[in-house]
This record gives sequence, structure tokens and C-alpha cells, in this order.
Amino acid sequence: MPGTAVITRTKPQVKRPSLYRVLLLNDDYTPMEFVVHVLEQFFNKNREEATHIMLHVHQHGVGECGVFTYEVAETKVTQVMDFARKHQHPLQCVMEKK
Repeated sequence: MPGTAVITRTKPQVKRPSLYRVLLLNDDYTPMEFVVHVLEQFFNKNREEATHIMLHVHQHGVGECGVFTYEVAETKVTQVMDFARKHQHPLQCVMEKK
């Protein structure tokens, strides 16, 4: 049949957002208890999980706090860094693409 058009619906491809790991870096000055508190307060870890991550950071130099979308990861890094500075600790928190 001339003049007949076929309309196909294409589903838009929804790209999953990139994920970012939020990491704490070890230093020789920030008290372990402060790191545990940061993990509990900003990453919703219980005491046991927070202690485990803190010890991992202490022993290996770096530890993962969680994996988030870019905006959430960026916010967490900023919150942790501001909180650490406010309490005069040199704790470093960074993010890296997963």
C-alpha cells in the first residue's frame, strides 16, 4: 500500500549514573575514635562496621566508606572534610570513579 508509514517506538536508553567510591585516607594524627564517629554519622555504619572500616584504613592506608552517585559522593566528601577541619583533624576523604 503506497503512502503507508510504519511508526516504530524506540525506548530511550536510560544510562545508569556513574558510581563513585568514597574513601578515607589514613594519617598519623586523626584519632581512631573520631574516624569511627565519622563513619557512623555520615555513612550510617553501626559501631562494628565503622570500627572494621577504621581498622582497614589504619592498616592499609585507605578504606571504602560507601559507593554513591556523583552528587551524593561529592556531598559526603565535603561533609567529612568540613567536619574534620572543624575538629582540627587532618583526616582526608576523597572520591574516585568505580
